[in-house]
Amino acid sequence: MRTVGRNVLGPGLIVLVGLVAGCRDSSRAGLKSTASSPPGAAGIGSAGSSRADYAEQRQQFRTKLLRRGPSPQPGEPLETPFGAQRITYRSGDLTLTAFVDPPPADGRKRPAVLFLHGGFAFGAEDWEMPQPFRAAGYVVMVPVLRGENGQPGAFSAFYDEVDDVVGAAEALAGLPYVDPARIFLSGHSAGGTLALLATMTSKRFRAATSLSGSPDLMNVVREQPELVVFDASNPRELELRSAVVYAGSFQCPVRMYYGSMEFWAADPSARTAALARQRGLDVEAVMVPGDHFSSVPPAIAKSIEFFGKHGSM
Repeated sequence: MRTVGRNVLGPGLIVLVGLVAGCRDSSRAGLKSTASSPPGAAGIGSAGSSRADYAEQRQQFRTKLLRRGPSPQPGEPLETPFGAQRITYRSGDLTLTAFVDPPPADGRKRPAVLFLHGGFAFGAEDWEMPQPFRAAGYVVMVPVLRGENGQPGAFSAFYDEVDDVVGAAEALAGLPYVDPARIFLSGHSAGGTLALLATMTSKRFRAATSLSGSPDLMNVVREQPELVVFDASNPRELELRSAVVYAGSFQCPVRMYYGSMEFWAADPSARTAALARQRGLDVEAVMVPGDHFSSVPPAIAKSIEFFGKHGSM
């Protein structure tokens, strides 16, 4: 189990990595103190704020990074997990790495799941987490994003990484054994946060699920503002990293799953879903039993059921 050391990142960064990025030790004091904050208190994304189009707003905005560098989470040099193929994909002028299942023996085109890992670095467990999707017949790709594990590009905390997700999805759709009309998206923690934003950016996905993602970044900034690598004095920076603000922009059906012990996730997830439904979109927030990690298996099981209802098989 990959962990993020206190002495490396400092106690404050553990809050950020623990809450929205899936730090592998959920017992850390930082995560506990953040999770006990009033859910969604003073968050952004009030009723009526969901009418702007997220994709259009992204085209008109460029994030201002106060620090340009790698991911805040140390990552080991990339090694291809057992059973995976290593490929590259393009995101703007970057060439990045992804791991994907090999072609099926029967030669048939399969539906595929782009799975976004938690945390800010890739580890072997991130390849293992989506195993139930493979067992259900999906081809699975797990991309490594900019600034992670020695990859090129600057970490931007949920902004430029959205382009990486879209680029990885296009690479997945281009594989000869993948049905490009049946591409699904899922992600855990930080990956779940990015999944929400990516579904507002691209029409590529048939349906998407977020597992313990954070639709409102205000809570993180309020707890540890010194950790943000972008100019948080500009409200647009926060808004464009918060799905709740653009809840009317989802391009496909979405389910936001969160654990029954993840009190911080309940209100912002429900608020995002309610705003999306006001716009006539198929978006729901669903609680499943467990904490940040024990909730993942039931959330993936529900994701498989949800994808099945949207033409995966």
